[in-house]
Amino acid sequence: MNDIELTLHEQTILLSIWRLKGNAYGVTLRENVMKVTGKNIHYGTLYNTLNKLVKKGYVITESGEPTNERGGRSKIYYDLTETGKTALRKARSLQAALWEGIPDFDAGAG
Repeated sequence: MNDIELTLHEQTILLSIWRLKGNAYGVTLRENVMKVTGKNIHYGTLYNTLNKLVKKGYVITESGEPTNERGGRSKIYYDLTETGKTALRKARSLQAALWEGIPDFDAGAG
């Protein structure tokens, strides 16, 4: 059913990129992921996953303007590709299929 599979961590980062629209860069992504999950994420873990998502063709990068605050370095902004959006749609569809027919789990049924 699902030829494009994403880990939960990859889904979280892709959805954070989507939420942040044009403001998705390392700091804002990390803050969003921590806010949503309630868990600390190290920059190394974040950038490792972002690099994998870029290699898979789910994410593209764009350099911002260099700033003095960053010692003349540019921010790297992230955005979803159509392939990334398709992967998220398939992940959402898979989740819906997995939960279909499950009684009211929150009420402790079953």
